[in-house]
Amino acid sequence: MSLIETWLLSPFVHEFMQRGLVVAVLVGTVCAVLSCFLVLKGWSLMGDAVSHAVLPGIVLAHIVSLPLAVGAFAAGLGCALGIGYLKENSRVKEDTVMGIVFSGMFALGLVMFVKVDSDQHLLHILFGNMLGVRWADIAETALIAVPTIAIMVAKRRDFLLHAFDPAHARAIGLNVRLLHFGLLALLALTIVAALKAVGIILVVAMLIAPGAIGYLLTRQFDRMLLVAVCVAVTSSVLGTILSFHLDAATGPCIVVVQAGFFLAALAASLRRSARLAAQPQG
Repeated sequence: MSLIETWLLSPFVHEFMQRGLVVAVLVGTVCAVLSCFLVLKGWSLMGDAVSHAVLPGIVLAHIVSLPLAVGAFAAGLGCALGIGYLKENSRVKEDTVMGIVFSGMFALGLVMFVKVDSDQHLLHILFGNMLGVRWADIAETALIAVPTIAIMVAKRRDFLLHAFDPAHARAIGLNVRLLHFGLLALLALTIVAALKAVGIILVVAMLIAPGAIGYLLTRQFDRMLLVAVCVAVTSSVLGTILSFHLDAATGPCIVVVQAGFFLAALAASLRRSARLAAQPQG
């Protein structure tokens, strides 16, 4: 076996690395698919807001002995609905409302967390614990991620039209309100699916980078989806392997690899634009 093969395969003789890779690919895929819609709709900050806002829901779910995923989903969806209500009923701009709501809910969650006797580690909630997941956790993630991916892929054209031209979508008979809140619900579900693996903070990067890379490299939406998923899966594999050899946290390694792919895609896009600008007109 060559040195490269040994370097690539040796981490996966350990079961915890196998579990980490499976959950990383699952989370990366669902985040990549959703990220395409978030990037096109300009909702990157919405992903940031909802991910941070789930913390008080997690603490409340722990207090009343409910599954943490239930509390996280309720808090995330409540944050999204609250932002929508404040946007429609005040003169404050949407990005300002998002910043106020998510920072306030995140701060509330931190205050609640330190006051509650919990066996949950705050760093695991914030940054995830990808190599500490059990097969039961992976099954729970798959139970959320797989239907979410299926819905987004099946309804991708409706969501795409809603992102670009809500008025036209309404004119041809689409339920724009249902699409709007449906996308918010899928966003909350995706964050819940990623929570144990990459945590509240790192999921933001995974919800933005793949879609941004796809947007830079292609102008056709289905290809954008394919590029985003390929980037997410490749980043998950390489980041997991790097984390083993560097003895570093897996989630941050995956995000660093995605950032490297983004820089490469940006450079390729700039070169292509420069080449087109240099071509003679006519």
